Amino acid sequence: MKKLFLAISIAALFLSSEKTIAQTIPVGTPVLEDYYRRLQLTGGVDSTVSFTLRPLYPAKSTHIHDVYDPDSTLKKDSWTSIGPISFAKGYGSFQILPLTIQQQYNSDHPYGWNDGLMIPAKGYQTMISGGFFVKIGPLSIQFRPEYVYAQNSDFAGYASGHNDADLANYYGYHNLIDQPEKFGNGTYTKASLGQSSIRLTFGPISAGLSNENLWWGPGIQNALVLSNNAAGFKHITLNTVRPIHTFIGSFEGQIIAGRLENTNMPALSVTTTSDGTDLYVPKRTDWRYYTGYNLSYQPRWVPGLFLGWIRTFDAYHNDVHGFSNYFPFLTPFQKADANNGAGDSFDRDQQTSFYARWLFTKAKAEIYFEYGIGDNSYNYKDFLGSPEHSRAYIFGLRKLFPLAAHKDQGILFGVEIDQLSQTVDYIIRDSGGWYIHSQVRQGQTNDGQILGAGTGSGGNLQTIDISWVNGLKKFGVLFQRYEHDADFARYGFIPINGNDRNWVDFAVGLQGDWSYKNLLFNAKLQGIKSLNYEWILKDYDPNGAYYIPHNDVFNMHAELGVSYRF
Repeated sequence: MKKLFLAISIAALFLSSEKTIAQTIPVGTPVLEDYYRRLQLTGGVDSTVSFTLRPLYPAKSTHIHDVYDPDSTLKKDSWTSIGPISFAKGYGSFQILPLTIQQQYNSDHPYGWNDGLMIPAKGYQTMISGGFFVKIGPLSIQFRPEYVYAQNSDFAGYASGHNDADLANYYGYHNLIDQPEKFGNGTYTKASLGQSSIRLTFGPISAGLSNENLWWGPGIQNALVLSNNAAGFKHITLNTVRPIHTFIGSFEGQIIAGRLENTNMPALSVTTTSDGTDLYVPKRTDWRYYTGYNLSYQPRWVPGLFLGWIRTFDAYHNDVHGFSNYFPFLTPFQKADANNGAGDSFDRDQQTSFYARWLFTKAKAEIYFEYGIGDNSYNYKDFLGSPEHSRAYIFGLRKLFPLAAHKDQGILFGVEIDQLSQTVDYIIRDSGGWYIHSQVRQGQTNDGQILGAGTGSGGNLQTIDISWVNGLKKFGVLFQRYEHDADFARYGFIPINGNDRNWVDFAVGLQGDWSYKNLLFNAKLQGIKSLNYEWILKDYDPNGAYYIPHNDVFNMHAELGVSYRF
């Protein structure tokens, strides 16, 4: 079988006549990734590209020769201009990928998400990436490793302000997810394959091995199922690199099968109560098999509308046997139809989401929505009776207001609401937190970070983004309200005199992207006021006569990145 596959691959390499390009703009690429999405609002990118399956393949949708030089800056004014080098009469290409340094700093405690290999940490942190891309015929290799260094300073965590009962509640909840509050003691370093892949691409279809981050869904601040919040993981992929056009509309899609890693670390550095009672329950150490699909459809009769469906499966690898378990895509959605009404026959966690994005190029605007289900309904009656059970959702819109007096400039206005906490349905039917699972006890994580929304299980985020944009340049203000894990707060604490103890962050910041010759800069500076930090009470009257909840702290979050394009 291996010899047959090798023979087919070699034959395809020499027989293919299409000058395919399988180069990606990795998820989270500073400046460029958001630039291409903004460009679509003004008609500069194929309007049938959904932007709901990333990484992007810009050359397929824009016909730009160098995807890292979309506005021809390097051709006009640069220190060096190497760009893609063609050979073999155009069927081969080689390019040095940008050298990127991303830096981050938190003054008081960890804050931030969607930063890939980086970890939640206090202090200074940096990630360096670079590499090369080469292709010949349908075969392409993208080698883009990453390296992270984090100061990982000590900070006042949950255990610093809670008693034994609170610690027991914390572990009762967080023993069901692999999400350490702090990644070890002292400095943290890690090297990874990063955004590397090897592929065979024929027309709109690509197949191969990859370690790249994936982003599924239309969200900008967060995604419910897959984002770049955690490090990329090794996976086999079969995906489109551009829309497939048919008489009923356009289709995009991806199927993956991958390996998720565990940290085997406790949730807190404190693992016992004051009397020595163990709090941490070790999890299974075998790696997890993760598979799923994302399908996007644009109806021919409704231009700009994208409809999508995501479904994923997460299980311990040692439990997965047989073809139907490795490829469970036909598993009945309703529990009543699976295993004679018993649901999965082994420990497995599933997630499902449905999404829509509607692009209005004439109005230079878009709206998008994603609705996810963390616990499948027993049958259709169950769903119709309680459609909000175990739900999470993302809703957002973007609108570009051109400046009449300044060509190519505009004001970009964006709003997004991410809601992952349970509804009042939990009172009669608790579904547990999103990404948390009682059987696959690492939950939906990789290397200790959540695969989907970086705001985490039970986290709610509201964002307003107002920016001036001009090509690759962007400068604006960002307002965010972030409620930490409301589900755990309900589980772990009893309200006092009608007051709750929710930990809520209010963040105001400046952000910007800039280009100069070969350099791309990105920066963010946020001041964050955390109310009821770590759900710690500053003071309270044990008799319940009054309540002072405000254990408030201030945190400064700063990001600064620079990329050198060759």
